[in-house]
Amino acid sequence: MAIRKLRLNDDEILRKKARPVEHVDDRIREILRDMAETMYAAGNGVGLAANQVGLLKRLVTIDMGDHLYQMVNPEIVSAEGEQLCLEGCLSFPGKWGNVQRPWKVTVRALDENGQPFEVTGEGDLAKCLCHEIDHLDGIVFVDKVTEFVQVEE
Repeated sequence: MAIRKLRLNDDEILRKKARPVEHVDDRIREILRDMAETMYAAGNGVGLAANQVGLLKRLVTIDMGDHLYQMVNPEIVSAEGEQLCLEGCLSFPGKWGNVQRPWKVTVRALDENGQPFEVTGEGDLAKCLCHEIDHLDGIVFVDKVTEFVQVEE
């Protein structure tokens, strides 16, 4: 496993759409492990998309503290409700803002072994799922901020 370099701020790869993964193999599992290690090493991250480490693959890792999700080709299949979320991002250090997100989402993906699964998240997990899947489409949270906020880190 390795800690990968985070892409920051105006790095053009953050604005590019990631390509679907055709086959889940040892190389994809290695990338997912590296992404999780990178996310944990950053200290305050709960999610990471592959383009944040320079790869245009539809891969996401999320850990809200109770479970590590390793997602291949995640897609939102349903969304309900609304919430105003305070968000930050490992690729935009020191920036925080309010973003409108669904309260509840269901995401379909493949796991690290290529097996399909679904996860339904509410509140913070829904926010994180949406945030990371946006990354895969070249959308970053600062594009959706309704108001930037000062936060003591």
